[in-house]
Formats: sequence, structure tokens, C-alpha cells
Amino acid sequence: MLKISLALFLPIFLYSQSLTIQVLGSGGPEFSKRSSSGYLLWVDNKAKVLVDAGGGTFLRFTQSGAKIDDLQAIALTHLHIDHSADLPQFMKAGFFTDRTHKLPILGTVKGGAFPDIHTYIQRLFGKEGAYAYMKDILTSQSQSFQIVPQLLPQSLHTTQINDIKISSIGVKHGQIPAIAFAFEIEGKKIVFSGDTAAQSENIIALAKGADYLIAHHAIPEHAGKFAKSLHMTPTRIGQISAQAGVKNLILSHRMIRTYDKEAESERLIKKHYKGAIIWAEDLMKIEVEK
Repeated sequence: MLKISLALFLPIFLYSQSLTIQVLGSGGPEFSKRSSSGYLLWVDNKAKVLVDAGGGTFLRFTQSGAKIDDLQAIALTHLHIDHSADLPQFMKAGFFTDRTHKLPILGTVKGGAFPDIHTYIQRLFGKEGAYAYMKDILTSQSQSFQIVPQLLPQSLHTTQINDIKISSIGVKHGQIPAIAFAFEIEGKKIVFSGDTAAQSENIIALAKGADYLIAHHAIPEHAGKFAKSLHMTPTRIGQISAQAGVKNLILSHRMIRTYDKEAESERLIKKHYKGAIIWAEDLMKIEVEK
């Protein structure tokens, strides 16, 4: 008797995509063994979202096997050098690929010495920009792909890019305009804090029920006042993760001043947060369970 697998008759909407987080850069703006901030979200073995593009992430992107052809968006949490310096390299390398469709670059508003994302892109690639020879990348006449900056407000904002729901909200990072991102794919929620002192409840609201929170562990508990105006202490990371009900916590943006303090930081975090803690390393991949 002919046996036919029931799997052949399963409706297509039951198909479940694979989802992977990859750390490209787990460090900060200093000379260290780590690249600066950068992360990938992989869906079905294709890199769909790049979050931040700090120094060294271009090389890590290449080492990861990712292709710029597959990216659906680049999300920049803010415009500090260690979060955005490699962006021109990605754009130039994109010229030599088969990509032809538009690439959204998500960023935030201006503030202090920092431009909004539209002005930033113009200062890089506009006709008076640092790389004006690439100005065609801003138009539909580009011989490669067109990049399209999208300005996100500091208030809670949600957009949809294909099958990825993207939420963002402004977070406190000294006087620097900064945003945290949440990506929802097939019912899973991945949140990136970016750099923040988390002095408001914004990151808690964004991270509610997150499967993973990638938090920046840039300072030890007893850092100075200025550093604490920019970054979360371990205690604050623990409080946020607990209050948001985060399932898994990834600690990244690791700086030399926090080296050898991992045990102390983890102890302080665990006073509040009882979930899993993962210490980020360059090129680390975390499979998100379905």
C-alpha cells in the first residue's frame, strides 16, 4: 500500500521560519579585541536586519557569510562613531553586489551636535558630502541600490517592513538622540537597548515580554557620574530585565573598564533578574527557539 506523509498536506501557513541573533561587534569605542557595536537578525539563513554599524562590523559581516543583497533594513540606534562608522563601507561594497532594491536606513532626530538621519546621510553621500562621488546611491538613478533614510521619532513608533514588525522609542543617552529597537518576527520579540542610561521607563515598555534583550554593559556598578549619564549600571540592567519580563538577556558593548568585573555584574543583575544571561562575543550566534 502506498504510504503518503501527512506533512504533504499541512497548510503552508504552518511553516515556521528559523530566527537567529548574531553579534557582529560586542565592544565599544576603544582599542580592544572586540569590534564596535553591530548585530544581525537572520531569518531562514538570510541576514534580514543589521542593527548598528560600528567600526569592525563590516569585516565581521563578511566573516559571518551575510549578504547585503538580503538586508531589508539597517537600524542605527544613534550616531556615535562606534555605532555608525562602517556605514560608508557597507554602501560602497554594495555597489559590487547584485542588490538592486531600496535599502531603508532607520535613524532618529537631531539634537545637540548630532544631525537627524536625513542630514547624516546627506553629509555622507550628498552632492556636498564627504563621499559625494557616491551621490547616485541616494537616487533611483543609482547603478547599484538606492538607500532611503527613514527618520524615527523619540515617541513610541511602529512600522512594518515585509514580515518584520519594527518598534522604536527614544532612550536617554546623555544629550545624544538615541533610540531602542524591538523586532517582532513570527511571534518572537528581539529588543536592542542601544546605549542608554535608562533613566525613564521607555526601555521597559518597549521590552515587555521580549524573548531576548540585548543590553549594553558598558560600565561597572561604581562608574563615575558622567558615565552613568550615558550607560546603564548592572543593577539598572537587572531591574529593567525583571520589570519587562525578559526571557533571555544578552550583555554586549563590553568595554575594558568592565573586563574582569563580569562576576560582580552578574551577581548584581541576578538580585533582580532570574532569567538566562549570555555574555556577547564577536560572531556569536544565538538560535531563537520556536
